Amino acid sequence: MSTFLWVIFPYICLATFVVGHVWRYRYDKFGWTTRSSQLYEDRLLRIGSPLFHFGMLFVVVGHFMGLVVPQSWTDGAGLSHEVYHVVALAGGIPAGIAALVGLAILVYRRRTVGPVFRATTVNDKVMYAVLGVVIVLGMWNTVAGSLLNLGIAGDHYNYREGVSVWFRQVFWFQPDASLMSGAPIGFQLHALAAFLLVAMWPFTRLVHVFSAPLGYLTRPYIVYRSRDSRPGTATGTRAQKRGWERVQ
Repeated sequence: MSTFLWVIFPYICLATFVVGHVWRYRYDKFGWTTRSSQLYEDRLLRIGSPLFHFGMLFVVVGHFMGLVVPQSWTDGAGLSHEVYHVVALAGGIPAGIAALVGLAILVYRRRTVGPVFRATTVNDKVMYAVLGVVIVLGMWNTVAGSLLNLGIAGDHYNYREGVSVWFRQVFWFQPDASLMSGAPIGFQLHALAAFLLVAMWPFTRLVHVFSAPLGYLTRPYIVYRSRDSRPGTATGTRAQKRGWERVQ
């Protein structure tokens, strides 16, 4: 079971992530969108969307520092073990709260605004549930992990010597399952839920993360011409002319 959870399962999720995006782009290119519902309601969206997206941006930066950057690098830069975890706690908690509050507002909006609710698919509902679980577990691990590392509560556990090493090993195709099987249950559940979200990613609206409107920079202007009567003469209107008018 340990080998399946910490070696096989992550690769199943990553393979689904890659193949799923290729399939989605080839066979559902016009569905590669957020399926925006701003036309139905924008008051709650203006509050919830920035909170969620900026919160998640800082959450991703924090995960990059904690999982991708080895502890030896921060030690070499003169950042002590205690200072690192104080910074992680001070930055991670506000980011997690912002993301969670933003997600709660967006979910509330989808449940209470009729047209938005009717446009919500089963995939959306499952994705929101898994995403919420990932965020909550991440916040719990940020608090609990920092307290453990600072020796304030419980037995000492340094996730940067366990979870982080295992995470990097996954991408080197040499994962050591024992590093995760010995981690606290909160870190294990967070890792499993996160990889499950990765596997679901290609089949949800989350694909818009990999979209950028680069074509807007080079596409020509859209020219609008009117054939209606409009002001321009002494009487305030002018007669329609046949055919296209010369662009001034």
